[in-house]
Amino acid sequence: MHATWKAHRLRFHKPATTSRGTLLDKPSYFLALSTDAAWGLGECSPLPGLSLDDRPDLEAVLTALCQRLETGETVEEVELADFPALRFALETARLGLEAGDAALFPSAFSAGQRAIPINGLIWMADRRDMANQIRDKLAQGFRCIKLKIGALDFEEEIGLLQALRREYSPDDIEIRVDANGAFQPGEALVKLQRLAELQLHSIEQPIRAGQHGAMARLVAETPLPIALDEELIGIHDGAARCALLETIRPHYLILKPSLLGGLAQAEAWIRLARERGIGWWVTSALESNLGLNVLAQWTATLDNPLPQGLGTGLLYTNNLPSPLAIRDGQLHYDPGFDAGAYRRFFDHA
Repeated sequence: MHATWKAHRLRFHKPATTSRGTLLDKPSYFLALSTDAAWGLGECSPLPGLSLDDRPDLEAVLTALCQRLETGETVEEVELADFPALRFALETARLGLEAGDAALFPSAFSAGQRAIPINGLIWMADRRDMANQIRDKLAQGFRCIKLKIGALDFEEEIGLLQALRREYSPDDIEIRVDANGAFQPGEALVKLQRLAELQLHSIEQPIRAGQHGAMARLVAETPLPIALDEELIGIHDGAARCALLETIRPHYLILKPSLLGGLAQAEAWIRLARERGIGWWVTSALESNLGLNVLAQWTATLDNPLPQGLGTGLLYTNNLPSPLAIRDGQLHYDPGFDAGAYRRFFDHA
């Protein structure tokens, strides 16, 4: 087997701001595996300041992985537990080797016969900019929007949401918010009570990850459903996952395979969630169109009717080609897409 990797820095059309900071671009690495008969490509796309893979030795680890694969050494994906985005890349590249030019996950979606409902993502900005983003998403047919909150003044954010609710009822628009851990535990419940008055769907990660006792108390008292996101990162052991869910008992899980170690690891979280009556949906970790394509095909096989967080394909000025398109707030797949476009992109990157 031949194995190699290339780096590609994705550039945002406009700054991507959350309560953790602002990104103008982000690194991505493409892992290519090939034999005489097949070729597969996977994406390792770490999020700066969040992904476990965001570390200075990542490129050295990529090189060492390729050297091991080149020599025919068996590499188990579990060996990459400390590099979840790289583990996802290896898993995906291997799936590509097996599938060839066919869809990675055959379904009505990859046949172009069914679409995936998705939420429209509203980035943090000033109130006027966010209001313009919301109008654009509604004009595009979205009926579920997700707003990043926590970086602006809370009263300003509440005012924006109140204005939105005055114009659109919960029957018109479902609103999700994502605080990315911005609230302090001592203030969080009061803020959630204020937000709940606006009949929101849920809030993601209201307080910083790792405060399990505080999060459990918040879930027990909140009038607004809470979804865990960053809280799931770095928990690889099945017993530890069960303990987390039993302690916190969240309403939802947000699954980002690049942060969790790949599709199989995300599926393990889904099984645990289903056993406990916990809802969930899949969200991208701002991968390129390569990773997003994998996530979309896989998500379509999971039979989850909730809007998914997979509408990030237009974020970058230098993205890869894609079979995905957004129409009327849904993600569609073009079965006539030329899969060879990925190989050509890699060859010329």
